[in-house]
Amino acid sequence: MTSHEEFTGLILLSGVDKPGITQALFSTLAPFSITVLDVEQVVISDRLILTVLISCNPAHEKAIDDDLLSCASELEVDIATLFSTTSKDSSAVKKGLVHVVVLSSKLLPQSIASISAAIAQLGGNIERISRTSSSPITAIEMSISGTTYETLAAALAPIAAEHSVDVCVQPGGQSRFSRRLVQLDVDSTLIQQEVIDLLADKAGVGEQVRAITESAMRGELDFAQSLRARVALLKGLPESALHEVQQEIRLTPGAHTLVSTLHLLGHSVAVVSGGFINVIEPLIASLKIKHVKANTLEISNGRLTGAVLGPIIDRAAKAQALREFAALESISMSQTVAIGDGANDLDMIAAAGLGIAFNAKPAVKAAADSSLSNPNLDSVLYLLGILRDDSEN
Repeated sequence: MTSHEEFTGLILLSGVDKPGITQALFSTLAPFSITVLDVEQVVISDRLILTVLISCNPAHEKAIDDDLLSCASELEVDIATLFSTTSKDSSAVKKGLVHVVVLSSKLLPQSIASISAAIAQLGGNIERISRTSSSPITAIEMSISGTTYETLAAALAPIAAEHSVDVCVQPGGQSRFSRRLVQLDVDSTLIQQEVIDLLADKAGVGEQVRAITESAMRGELDFAQSLRARVALLKGLPESALHEVQQEIRLTPGAHTLVSTLHLLGHSVAVVSGGFINVIEPLIASLKIKHVKANTLEISNGRLTGAVLGPIIDRAAKAQALREFAALESISMSQTVAIGDGANDLDMIAAAGLGIAFNAKPAVKAAADSSLSNPNLDSVLYLLGILRDDSEN
């Protein structure tokens, strides 16, 4: 062998899982002059697959093989080996990997086949695949070498739409696991309803307000003008209606898990809303979210005046809030995440290091780095490389 080559052995163990298999395998290898280059183990439905790549002395090949054969018999598992001379560079940890996360409530083989084909066509290679969640959705993560983040993201976006799966492409590196600021929209994102629609129902102007809301969310109307027009229709509504609506709003499924897990892992969470602090403040306090910006309804003599106090929190203000909160937390913009569903969220989604469209309008999906179409907000965790087992349930 030349100085740039080494003799390696690839060991593949498979069988019914039980305690002590990993220990027995490595105890069998221990007497030999061996260096462990790589190892991966996975258990699926009580079936174990353990793969080990070793560097060893070529003279020990038969002895290692014989001992592994005896080990397999004792453990009642299958062990296959492949010994060869390889370049030292081939077993090195690869740099510049791209991570692809695929999520679906019903993941089909054709979806994975189409994604894999696109990766191969770009000259990419799937280095690893791991499952990060199986319930309530299936999430798998692929580590890809040989291609770039930008190229892969562009290629997989149409495939995700065609197969109705959620796909998120992110650059690799340690920054992926660094502390982040995650900023969420409120209406139809953090909570299931639109607060102004609930207030409008109390005032008996639901249809008029909803028509304006839909037009604004599609980007057909200036948000500030549309908000003032809708709030004007609420004039005279008693302040008690705000407290009634506070009892009616419901968190989006997975929202509590998302926020509590992010806090548990040391990340920061912020909320920005084109809705009203008068309604959402108790909810935000219960979630222990310290960064929040929302509009304020003017109240006089116990009734809404039909006006909003201060500057309107529109799409530009949401993006500015993301920058301000990131600065307060000493987090770079590349480590920020913005999650929203409507046109009012486009600027913050564009400004964030990772913009996520959550059950969003088509224009928002097209502008975001990734989109989620399932109803569970904690799916965001899998896009951030956080395992289901690490979440705070």
